[in-house]
Amino acid sequence: MPDKPIPAEPPWWTRAVVYQVYPRSFQDSDGDGVGDLGGVLQRLDHLADLGVDVLWLSPVYPSPQADNGYDISDYTDVDPLFGSLEQLDELVAALHDRGMKLVMDLVVNHTSDRHPWFLESRSSTDSPKRDWYWWRPPRVGMAPGEPGAEPTNWHSFFSGSTWELDEASGEYFLHLFDRRQPDLNWENPEVRQAVYAMMRWWLDRGVDGFRMDVINLISKDVGPDGELHDGPPLPGLPYGDASASVVCGPRVHEFLQEMHREVVAGHEATLLLVGEMPGVTVEQARLFTDPARREVDMVFQFEHVQLDHSGSKFDPHPLRMRDLKASFGRWQTGLADVGWNSLYWDNHDQPRAVSRFGDDSPRYRRDSATCLATLLHLHRGTPYVYQGEELGMANAPFGSIDGFRDVESLNHYAQAVAHGADPEEVLAALRRMSRDNARTPVQWNDSPHAGFTTGTPWIPVNPDHGEWNAAAQRNDPSSVFAHHRRLIGLRHEQPVVALGDFTMLLPDHEEVYAFTRRLDGETLLVVCNLGGSIHPLGELLPEAVGAELVLGNLGEEDPAVLRPWEARVLRV
Repeated sequence: MPDKPIPAEPPWWTRAVVYQVYPRSFQDSDGDGVGDLGGVLQRLDHLADLGVDVLWLSPVYPSPQADNGYDISDYTDVDPLFGSLEQLDELVAALHDRGMKLVMDLVVNHTSDRHPWFLESRSSTDSPKRDWYWWRPPRVGMAPGEPGAEPTNWHSFFSGSTWELDEASGEYFLHLFDRRQPDLNWENPEVRQAVYAMMRWWLDRGVDGFRMDVINLISKDVGPDGELHDGPPLPGLPYGDASASVVCGPRVHEFLQEMHREVVAGHEATLLLVGEMPGVTVEQARLFTDPARREVDMVFQFEHVQLDHSGSKFDPHPLRMRDLKASFGRWQTGLADVGWNSLYWDNHDQPRAVSRFGDDSPRYRRDSATCLATLLHLHRGTPYVYQGEELGMANAPFGSIDGFRDVESLNHYAQAVAHGADPEEVLAALRRMSRDNARTPVQWNDSPHAGFTTGTPWIPVNPDHGEWNAAAQRNDPSSVFAHHRRLIGLRHEQPVVALGDFTMLLPDHEEVYAFTRRLDGETLLVVCNLGGSIHPLGELLPEAVGAELVLGNLGEEDPAVLRPWEARVLRV
């Protein structure tokens, strides 16, 4: 790629790092075992010390908590479980005082089935809000509730059918996720205007942007008479794949451009808009993130977190690092001249990176956590740090199904066992891939509940918190926390890290991941050993020998040898 100069005024988020707080598991301030806004306020100095620029707050809206807050019953308030609207205002002010921004989760593909909009929609087939959701009669010639009578054969992301029968009306409503999360009908302009008004209300309170949950699913492929179509059968299941009808549907760009005009116009320089987009391709992401199209600033794509399983996430297999390099490289190249990448290993929907992509054994846990962090933060894009990732938190040792809390995991277990699967094999897959791995409480110290709560935590604390915790790492210059702090500082201080071009090296090597970042005549060579073997660095990359070490994760190095899980950022 050509060496290009720094743009005159690159967007602020090109040099920013975002930290995701999953409030339920971050810090409990009132002893009820559930994290809350008071707890977030107590721990802001931790974020300031880390050096992050943005706090992305997972949902704190009123909710029945069927999906831990992603089933929202009121978009303009705070659930008492998490605190109050006044505390949220206090959080905005406290972040701004520290030079940080607040990004809220925007969940508008669906609501809770307890939302007043849905309750009114459900009240009658003649309700003015009936068309705010996707209501359909059973298939022609079939009775409501009869097996196969659902309007389409679509499979839900959370197992089972996407259709739930309403006994009172004899019609079905659509839910791509849990049955308690009915999908909003974005074809209805009243729905869109209600969403935009809500977004403006939050921006008026000082919020600095939105992370938009599954936003590329809001447009469904609807026929001229409102019909929806069956998807191709899924192997081994009595359902079909809905992707062709719901992923990046025909009006999604129109809707996002309208949202931008109605909500964002005039505030582009200060806000951050991130679209979570399952199934999005590089080519589609170029359209979504092209600044000239005025849609979103960056997208969360899922390609790299789908490389270690086939079909179902609960059918995992070992990851080939060559596949990871090919995926990352494709996205780096594809968005090099138009658009922007979101960079992440972890979030509330993924197992812990050090257990999944690294090595969480006592010997290599610290080294692999810092190696993975170096690899991610030195790519071109905006890095996202998920709570606890900066401490090297790992997957939890769930003993039985009773330890799990996540609706996706519980639904999968029930369905798989009902279809004859070995319960122990199902549990083994859940231990590796369940979202609950990301939801165990943040490990602040070595006290009985890791400093998270004085009560009983809603989900057990990982028993390794005695050794792996923030208090133990804060003043340790070799800790995972200290290394993250150095990486974040490097992005803030070095324009080449934020804006430089990316060139992949050694694309076929099974363990060594290497690339260059280049800007205005400056070149950084990043070399990471993603494995437990020693490699002859001088033979693989002669230019690395004698280069200036900008940042490393293992201290004193042998210039000619790359040790297990070693990462180096070199100036050549």
